[in-house]
Order: sequence, then structure tokens, then C-alpha cells
Amino acid sequence: MRCHDAAQSKQSAAVCPHPNGTEPRPLVVALVGNPNIGKTSLFNALTGFRRHVANYPGVTVDLARGAIRDTSRPMQLLDLPGTYSLAAMSPDEMVVSNVLCGRQTGVPRPDVILAIVDASNLHRNMYLISQLAELDLPMVLAMNMIDIARGRGIEIDCHRLAERLGVPVVPINATRTDCARPIVAAIERAVGETLRPRRAELPAALCAEVERLRGEAGGLHFAEALRVLMDRGRYAEEQFVARGGAMDLLRRARGRLEAAGVDGLRAEVRARYAWIAALLDGVIRRPERPVTTWSDRLDRVLTHRIGGFVSLLVVLFIVFEALFRWADPLMRAIDWAFGRLAGEVGALLPAGIVRSLVTDGLIAGVGGVLTFLPQILILFAILAILEDCGYMARAAYMNDRLMRSLGLSGRAFIPLLSAFACAVPAIMGTRAIANRRERMVTILLAPFMSCSARLPVYVLLTSAIIPDLKFFHGWTSLHALVLLGMYLVGMVVAVPVAWLLKKTAFAGPPSGFMIELPSYKRPRLRAIWQRMYFAGREFVLRAGTIILLVNLVVWALAYFPHSAQTRAAVVQRAAREGWDAARTDTELAGAYLRESYLGRLGRGIEPAVRPIGWDWRIGMAVVASFPAREVVVASLGTIYNLGQDTADHPEPLHEALRQARWDDSARPVFTIPVALSIMVFFALCAQCASTLVMIGRETRSWVWPFVSFTGMTTIAYFAAWGVSAAATAAGW
Repeated sequence: MRCHDAAQSKQSAAVCPHPNGTEPRPLVVALVGNPNIGKTSLFNALTGFRRHVANYPGVTVDLARGAIRDTSRPMQLLDLPGTYSLAAMSPDEMVVSNVLCGRQTGVPRPDVILAIVDASNLHRNMYLISQLAELDLPMVLAMNMIDIARGRGIEIDCHRLAERLGVPVVPINATRTDCARPIVAAIERAVGETLRPRRAELPAALCAEVERLRGEAGGLHFAEALRVLMDRGRYAEEQFVARGGAMDLLRRARGRLEAAGVDGLRAEVRARYAWIAALLDGVIRRPERPVTTWSDRLDRVLTHRIGGFVSLLVVLFIVFEALFRWADPLMRAIDWAFGRLAGEVGALLPAGIVRSLVTDGLIAGVGGVLTFLPQILILFAILAILEDCGYMARAAYMNDRLMRSLGLSGRAFIPLLSAFACAVPAIMGTRAIANRRERMVTILLAPFMSCSARLPVYVLLTSAIIPDLKFFHGWTSLHALVLLGMYLVGMVVAVPVAWLLKKTAFAGPPSGFMIELPSYKRPRLRAIWQRMYFAGREFVLRAGTIILLVNLVVWALAYFPHSAQTRAAVVQRAAREGWDAARTDTELAGAYLRESYLGRLGRGIEPAVRPIGWDWRIGMAVVASFPAREVVVASLGTIYNLGQDTADHPEPLHEALRQARWDDSARPVFTIPVALSIMVFFALCAQCASTLVMIGRETRSWVWPFVSFTGMTTIAYFAAWGVSAAATAAGW
């Protein structure tokens, strides 16, 4: 394979003077390319910046920046979202055009484009290159996956391609760090010699209208004006009008093209593919017979109608097993360690507010945050393996039809699936979805999936209140059916919610699902560890701080006012009835909680929850569980004077719930309708501070956590009321 080696070309220092004329400013390099062709790998190789790399389309959805290493002058590399065309179909794709045209706030217009293409699929990749050529910027073409092309028997004459295109063409393997030096040399040469790619020859009438629009509107680059003119009703047109552009200019220009018998879009596409055909003629040599690779052989099984379904079930089983069982010992270990730490520290501190703040507030709060870490790390390790080996693309492809019923695509399948373990890592996992509307809908649907934190609530109320009836000769029971029903509730409600979101806040054309199945690769251990490390660090440093703050607020509400009168009353009763120290402490904790601001809040909301059949104690437990749903179990234990150690020893709490009575009568508090209503409420509500914090972080707005909380709580309230009324009417 004969290739042009940019490292051996004459290097020329790239000079961009600083505005004050004293020193050169950093050279801004825009890294552009289709999804899933190694763009982020090349970013890492050039900058040394450890960023997640995935063998899955659309992973790079944010704008990253990093300094290129080993250069003769400072260079800043911008990693732009992956896109197949400058005709943006989503806000993320519009970022590419905005940056390249200098319209992205806070981002300077690039001095040079580093375009990366897949050597094994040049014809498709070159369509974007034909559009980038019209930006009038120097360019370097990085020919990636050259080893994969060789494996398929494809030979590419990179030297001839460089001569025809007019810019350096550098063959690379982006996963190797030694690709950086020839790329840097090519960038310096392209800027120093102002090497711009040759353009495709568009129809003269179309070019004339583009130039006329530029003159009438002012300030538009050729590529930008072309997209505004061609992309009817899309983001380029919307931004043009939002900046004050007149729609009359576009109507008149389009009218003149129609009068001249020119179909702009068809003419543009034909011209570009003609340019690509001429450019690559004699550049690519393919084998007479296509080479069957081991990736092709695997796909015969893994994407087969039956074999693929079975394989997917095995993968899903592993995901669930890992998140439910593998993470459980680690989560219990963290919980035990912080419980032990709280006990040791508490023994060193005098009884009072300081001990409670340190043990129940700070230590318990930090432990509550770190308890999520095993699930997050395991989930992101699995995602990294599936993405890096190439299977994630197959899973998205096979589940696309199922997800279409929710108005989503196959990309949303894995995040929603992982939400059954925990919504926090699931929401973080939506970063693999490039389309913003689809990503937002997936984020808002994830909390509807019954996570593992809801399971203690289901188990407690099912075991304590629901009769253990057997069906089908003992093969199943009412307990099992109730648990299954709670998991189905969220999925069933998610369907109309998704439809409503897609029709209102996130209305728009359905996101296309064009996916390229990459070749299978061996997962890289370094990439897996990096994915786990950065996901865990981001959760602890960003979300964890806010979650800890929420825990402290709830602790304060449950602790204060901590009056001396309450203590005196409990101590007097203890002396009168002969309680031991443990019983006295338990009764005192319950009395403090009932008289706390949290208890008062529970009494305050009782009129609102009474229609569901709840008393103030259930309302208080629901409010107390806001930091984490499973806290409701410990809260009920404290409310009913059983202490907080009820998860491992639930029998006393079961009996306490059965014996609980309303304050004003002998009527039981917990009945089958009440138990079902509580479980349905927790299945649908947003009682999880961690989830709401992650929604705010991932959407970069606190509006959506508020919408999620109020919307889900409203749905949960009316669903709980409906279930309670229906169960009561049925005589349960």
C-alpha cells in the first residue's frame, strides 16, 4: 500500500499572531468525522487527555478541548460531536456547523480542520469531507482503520488521494500513540502552506443563489449559506431566522431555483457523489471476492433472528446478575464499614447534636453516596466492554423496533435496562445517545423503571400485609405476582409518558437510526478502567456533594427541635414501666422523630394523603425517604419504636405494621389497599435525591429535575389513589 507520509514532508511552522501582536495564540484544530471511526481515540492520542473511547456510534456528544502535545507552537484540539453531514438533524449535530463557522459561544473559529475517515468505508466518509471543503479552512485528512482495510483486502493509494484532494492524507491507527507525530507535522504544514481541499462542483444556478443569499443576508460562510438554503425546516434554517434572517430571502431564492428547474437537494447530492467517484477512481483497489472476516462469522450468530435473541438474553442476564448480585456484597460491605465507623466515632463523642450530626448526618450521608459506587462501576465496566468489543451496536440494532414503540431508538435500550438496577448510572449511560430529544426522553423515562432501591419497600409491605396465597399447584404465589406487578407498573406507565413527551416538549421529526456495525475488537483493559474511574469520580465529586447536602437537610428536619420536654416525658415513662436502656433509647428516638420538624411535616400533609388511606406516619416516612427510597423501611422502624435495624430483622416491623391503628379509632392503618397504594406510589414517584441530582447534571438544567419530581409525584399520587379505591371497592 503506497501512502503519503506527512511526517516526511517539509514542515512549516504554523503562525497565528496574537491580537496584541506580541505572541502567537494557540492554533485551534477542529477534529471532525463520522460517528464510530476512532475520533475520540485520535483525540486521546494527540492530547494525552483520558477520555472515554467506545466502539459504538454517537458516544462523543459533548465538546471536548485539549492541548496537543509535542508541537512547535501551542495547539488546542476541539473534539466535535460525530456527524454524517453538515445538514444537522439534531442540536448536537448543529454544534459542528456552529463551531466550524465561528458561531459557537465561547469557542473560537478553528484555524484548521483535522478530518478523520474510515479507510474501510471511504465512499460514505467522503460525503462529509465534500461539505467540509466548502468552509474554506486548511485541512488534514487522517485515514484511520488502515489495518482493518488491509484485513478486508482493500488497498488505498493515499499519495494519489492527497494529490487530488490538495491536502495532506495521513494513514493512521488511532489506537496507537505513535500516530500523533505525523498528524502534528501535517497540521503544521497545512496551516503554514494554507492547504485547502478542492471543492465539489455544484450546479452553477445553485452556487449563484448561495452567493446571492450571502450578499443579501451578510456574514454567512458559503457552506453555512448552502445549508440554510437547502435544509428546509431544519436547524440551520431555524438558527438563521433566530439571528434575524428574513424568511422572504429564502423563499425567493428557493422559488428562483424551482423556476430554473433545479431541485437543489438532489442536485447537491448528485454533485457530491460525482465528486467522490472522481476523487476515489483508481485510489481504492478491492479484492475480486469480498473477504469474509471473523466479525462477519460472529454476526451470522449474534444478529440472527433466533441466535441473536438468545445471545441478547444471555447478555441481559449477565447485566442484571452483575447489578443485582455482584454489586450486592460490595454495597453491603460499604454499608457495614460506614455503620462500623459511625459506631466507633459515636462512642468517642458525647451524646447530643454533635454525635448525631457526625454519625447520622455526615458518616451516614457519605456512606449513602458511596453505596451506589459498586453498581456504577460495574455497570460502566460492562458498558465499556460491550461498546469496546462492538456488541453494543448489535444490541441497539436488534432492539430498535421495540424501542420505537416508545418513540425512541435502539440506543435507549441499554440505559433503560440498567435503570432496573439503579437510575443513577442509567441516566449517566444516556451519554451514548447523540440525539438530544431522544436522550432527554430516555433520561426522564429511566426513573419509571423499578430500581433495586424500591425492592425493600415491595418486600416489606408484601411480606407484612399481602396474604401468601399459592397458585398453579404452588409454582407461584400472590407475593411473586405482586412483585412482578410492581415492576410492570413503571414500564406500562412509561409508554404514555414517552408518547406525551414526544408530542409536547420534545416534539420533532423521529430520530433516524442509521447505525454501522463495527468490526469486533478485543476490549482494551485501559479503556475499561478509564471508563470506570471517570464515571465513579464524576458521580462522587459532582452528584455526591449534592446528595450529601440533601441527606444533611433531611437529618436536620428529623433531629430538631429535640426538646428537653420530650426527653423528660420518655424518661419518666421508662422509670414508671421499668424499661431497660435499649428500650428507653428506642422509645426516645421514636418520640424525637414524631416531634421533629419532619414529624410535624407529616402531620401537615396528612389531609393530602388521607384520601389514599394513609395516616401522618406513612406521610412522614415517605418524606423521610426522599434521599433514598429504601430509607422508608428504617423510618417506619423508628416511627413504630423498633429502632432502625429493621432491614436484617424485619419480623418485629411486620407485626408492628399489622397492629398499627389510626390515632382516632381502632381501624388498622395498613390494609391490602393501603399496602398496594404505597407500593404503586413508590413504583412511580421520584423519591430519590440521587436520581434528581443526576437528571440536573446530565440535562444541565434544574428545570427537568423539578419537572420529573412534580410530574412523577403527581402520577404516583393519583395512581395510588386509584389502586386504593379499586382494591377497597373489590373488598380486599
